[in-house]
Amino acid sequence: MGVLLFFTYLFGADSKNFNDTLWFAGFLMPITIAVSYVSVYKLIPDYLVKKRYALFVLYSSYTFIVSVYLVMVSIFFSLIYISNFKYEQMAPATKNMLFVITAVYLVAFIVSAFKLLKLNFKNSEQNSALKTKILDTQLKLKEQELNYLKMQIHPHFLFNTLNTMYGFALKKADETPEMILKLSNLLDYLLYQADKPFVLLTEEIAHIKDYIALEEMRFNDTLKISFKTTNIDITQKIAPMLLLPFVENSFKHGFIKHGVLSVNINLTCKPNKIYFSIINTSKKSKTPTNGIGLENIKKRLDLLYANKYSIKIDDNTPNFKVELILNF
Repeated sequence: MGVLLFFTYLFGADSKNFNDTLWFAGFLMPITIAVSYVSVYKLIPDYLVKKRYALFVLYSSYTFIVSVYLVMVSIFFSLIYISNFKYEQMAPATKNMLFVITAVYLVAFIVSAFKLLKLNFKNSEQNSALKTKILDTQLKLKEQELNYLKMQIHPHFLFNTLNTMYGFALKKADETPEMILKLSNLLDYLLYQADKPFVLLTEEIAHIKDYIALEEMRFNDTLKISFKTTNIDITQKIAPMLLLPFVENSFKHGFIKHGVLSVNINLTCKPNKIYFSIINTSKKSKTPTNGIGLENIKKRLDLLYANKYSIKIDDNTPNFKVELILNF
């Protein structure tokens, strides 16, 4: 109806007969509707959007030729039925075929533009939904990988601890009950705390101390260990089981020199940073001795602290050294 009124007003300029102009506009309506619908529902979605430009140009040309022919027929019928073959009685605007074709394609162009805007908006929504879905999938994969890495750390840690306890049980040592209590605390940490995304740094420190206590029982006089903490922020949080594997690794792959395994651990908190270092006596080996512990911890650091950490491992000296800096 809007287009019909538009045509009536447009072609009625300088015309005194409103009804004749309305009839002429009525003749043009089927042509305008056909051109617009072919453009909106066929040419644009099937050829232009899909970048089939050659077919788009070809079928657009066919549509234009057919529409020009139909416009000529409409002008001819208006001359017969409206003006009774009296050319001078036709509305001035309806005599100009180029003007009439321009009016028809102006409407088709506006409708097509709205269609393109609608398709663009729809594609933007779909792209946004797809990006959200991809991010959700990546997040789930990240969580699954973290859980997988934790599953590797837990049995690895438990295996080493049980080996220690087994040695005490064989000797029927009096320290065995205390070892069981320490192990119970560590298992509680593994089962209930390690599933959290973050825990207090003080909790990680406490369980490092429990682990060290277990190892002190095992090594007795053959262990010389130092664990220093400086400026520990009681509100600072850290990923669970992040530092403990480094300590575990120092005992597992450490080497007793001159009758002593030496391990020095330093942990310092500074504004928005944590400095952690551990040095243990070691023996140069032709084969890597890092084991799955350090490999897993590097992967967890990449997932949890991407671009926010630095780690340095030095095994070229008589001592094996690890330095870790976490930024917050």
